[in-house]
Amino acid sequence: MSGEASRVWRSLDASSLPQLLAGLREIRERLGGRPESWQVREVGDGNLNLVFLVDGPTGSVCVKQSLPYVRAAGEGWPMPLTRAFFEYSYFQAVAPWVAPFIPAILHYEPELYCIVMEQLSPHIILRRGLVAGQRYPRAARDVAEYVALTSFFTSDLGQSLERKMALSATFSGNSALCRITSDLVFADPYRDAPRNRWTTPQLDAIAAELRRDGALKVAAARLGHKFLSCAESLIHGDLHTGSVMVTESDTRVIDPEFAFLGPSGFDLGAFVANLLISYFSQDGHASPAAPRAEFQAWLLAEIEVFWSHFRARYGELWRSEARGDAYPTNMFEDPASGKALEIERARVLDELFGDMVGFAAIKIIRRILGFAHNIDFEWITDPHRRAHCETAALLLARAMLLSPAGFASVADIVTAARHFREHRGNGHS
Repeated sequence: MSGEASRVWRSLDASSLPQLLAGLREIRERLGGRPESWQVREVGDGNLNLVFLVDGPTGSVCVKQSLPYVRAAGEGWPMPLTRAFFEYSYFQAVAPWVAPFIPAILHYEPELYCIVMEQLSPHIILRRGLVAGQRYPRAARDVAEYVALTSFFTSDLGQSLERKMALSATFSGNSALCRITSDLVFADPYRDAPRNRWTTPQLDAIAAELRRDGALKVAAARLGHKFLSCAESLIHGDLHTGSVMVTESDTRVIDPEFAFLGPSGFDLGAFVANLLISYFSQDGHASPAAPRAEFQAWLLAEIEVFWSHFRARYGELWRSEARGDAYPTNMFEDPASGKALEIERARVLDELFGDMVGFAAIKIIRRILGFAHNIDFEWITDPHRRAHCETAALLLARAMLLSPAGFASVADIVTAARHFREHRGNGHS
């Protein structure tokens, strides 16, 4: 910590949090009753924050506070508290377009780097529901709508260069979390990094093989360069199934602390990667009494739902809401120019699809061979069974990175995913 923040920040707990909330009139009225009657539970299961659920006689809130270090590594891995500011700023920036898809933000406490927000109930984390084999019929379409709206309206297509540069100025300070992504996602899985881990010894051979694969590393580095250099729109930066809370009829996106101006395809790829990870992991959670084949087919179909809705919605927004300085509408008012612009829209969307494929592959690899893993695989208790599922996912990801021309449609992804699931291992596990 540095500056004034280091002198006033303190870690909240179940005893100090009610005192803080009692001093906020709207929050106090929302909870009702006396502070000593409020129930406080610490529920954070991530690496970077404290998360509390507070329940009163008449209402509830969720409180999220930045920690000055990564939980899994203790104080040996310091982390700036300011990520709470970037999360709050992201929610403020995108709320005009996606308010129904995010929690209501009730208060931000800058000195303590904590956000008070709506407590989502009876929502659960999407990833946990998928591990349990539960279908959420709205989730993929809702997340596609969310990404289409945020990526369009924060891009040069949907806003002026002045507003875009103001966004850039706000989020340019989020370098610490961008550094985490740059290292842990795009570099560490492809080199001998001390924080890497995987299912050993079952994946030792394929992990070493990927670290020796020069073409694969160039493909990963190329996407890493795009992540660092392409300020296309304000992206969530960590849009996996653990950052989405759901019921069967409602979808909310949470945890945008990694937000910055980057390539729109990164958010798309992160979500698709996690649907694919869920698909491959189901074989590890299935049993003779509860097979998962139909659920796996549904997961693959949801990738098509996700991409098709995003593509249609983004194109629709570009036709009806383009008020930015990219592709000025008054340049394309005659029929011939309008036709040329429509061809260009298709090309841009095809390029976004290609980015989605590449970033999805990167995300799959980092969740198996890097530092932070998913419960989709981690909760498979038999290491041989887990490694079998992980190997299939890794082989798909490698194919997506090395042969991008072979993945021109969702159908190509689905066909390849099924192939590697059926022929997984190939001597690796």
